[in-house]
Amino acid sequence: MSKVFFGGSRNIGRINPAIRTRLRNLITNKHTVLIGDANGVDKAVQSFFAEEGYRDVVVYCMDSVCRNNVGNWQIKSIDSGGKKKDFAYYAMKDAQLSLDADYGFMIWDGESKGTLNNVLNLVHQGKSALVYRSPSREFIQVKTTDDVVSLVASCPAELVDYLNKKIKFEKRVAASHQVVLSF
Repeated sequence: MSKVFFGGSRNIGRINPAIRTRLRNLITNKHTVLIGDANGVDKAVQSFFAEEGYRDVVVYCMDSVCRNNVGNWQIKSIDSGGKKKDFAYYAMKDAQLSLDADYGFMIWDGESKGTLNNVLNLVHQGKSALVYRSPSREFIQVKTTDDVVSLVASCPAELVDYLNKKIKFEKRVAASHQVVLSF
């Protein structure tokens, strides 16, 4: 079955019934769950799968140290090469998650740079992501950089500026369009 990369905002600690329904569908269809070890969405989704007794879960951790592994599942350790624990450090883990997954399921608070970075990584690899946009309580299918731009279109200008500084959002979108146009 498919491998699904779960990710999301650290400030979302609960998952609502609509998300739980989608997660149960993944269990029914026997998908492999690939998930990080952060607090917030990672821990909440881990807790759901542990409560359900689902075993086909792999938790990605940095340097063999898991912050959260609620179900005591198999881990995949990403070697940091001794880098300091900052955004780039944890983004290494997320980059590997996106490479190993067939598609993504992101729970986004409308602000998290890490979650949006994961969506961009998946799209740049030709993979899609289902994004639950928490502020509007809607599921959005994201397949292209244009879809990512639409996802961010309703965000305040200050947030877009922040995303440009932290994950080079507009440069990455523009670079993606240039690649597409160069064929």
